[in-house]
Amino acid sequence: MSNVAPGYDIVIPTIGRPSLEALRESLLRCGAKPESVTVVDDSQSRLGPAAARNHGASFGSAPWIVFLDDDVLTTPSWHEALIGDLLAADDDVAAVQARISVPLPTDRAPTDWERNVAKLGDAQWITADLAVRRHAFEATGGFDEIFRRAYREDSDLALRLEAAGWRLTIGERWTIHPVRPSKFLTSVRTQRGNADDVLMTLKHGHGFRALLGEPRSMLWQHGVTTALAAGAILGGLSRRRRSALIATSLWTMMTSRFAWRRTRGGPGGVDEIGRMIVTSILIPPVAVYWSITGRRLARTLARSHGRPRVFRPRGLPRTHRCMPAAQSWDLSPAEVNSGHERI
Repeated sequence: MSNVAPGYDIVIPTIGRPSLEALRESLLRCGAKPESVTVVDDSQSRLGPAAARNHGASFGSAPWIVFLDDDVLTTPSWHEALIGDLLAADDDVAAVQARISVPLPTDRAPTDWERNVAKLGDAQWITADLAVRRHAFEATGGFDEIFRRAYREDSDLALRLEAAGWRLTIGERWTIHPVRPSKFLTSVRTQRGNADDVLMTLKHGHGFRALLGEPRSMLWQHGVTTALAAGAILGGLSRRRRSALIATSLWTMMTSRFAWRRTRGGPGGVDEIGRMIVTSILIPPVAVYWSITGRRLARTLARSHGRPRVFRPRGLPRTHRCMPAAQSWDLSPAEVNSGHERI
């Protein structure tokens, strides 16, 4: 291993959240010295973070690309620790992930949403802060732009890198991931990720969760709960009162258990408990809906593409007609560079 500090580019996809400026200030405070910083604003094109990261990576040439999310904060020792991580990376290491810290409230128990975000601290190969060797990134095709949301595009890249013979490691640098505010139905909207899980199954097989060190999906439980709800409704409509009563009782039991598991250990209160009850009723059918939607897309892709490493569907060609705006940052006390480049 060389003792010469390796060069790196920083790529930050964003949709214009206020947290972006806080990230810039944290990079200034830690003395980051990248060869370039490219901020890719996807708020208009809405192609997704995978496409935004690929676009941003194309502007640099440093041997390492550090992908940062726009809602993280680097720690004061981040730059020195990053250089140490890159110097320590063996030649067969394609990526080095940061250690993620998620601050939780100290004056009360965390909410269900806060506990879910805190799981990022144990997640593997997330792009909240991931340094990737450029030639490994390019050789494996970059991020697969079939993933249009900020979910699974990083896991997919990691599994493709490992399948190509590369290793991924966790470094010593720390990055802070604050919990951003959630809305009443945020946990329901996140069920769209079930469609992305189907795409992961198509690409990597049913064992992809085990490869990522993740627990078993709750989709089967949501499927049973949804089937019971449907049975209760159909039984009532067809006047099969006994069948409807049994289905309703079992649905109530499973839904109550799900809501209790999410509420237990939380701060309590009318707002949190009310949110847990309502969303625990909605999550199972919404999860099933998105899983079915994902299966339809997966069947279409399988018929037209088979199981390639990286999908290039017709709606997402490699060269987009309307690419996200790429803005260059100058990490100095001066103002951010105002120039934009569109391809």
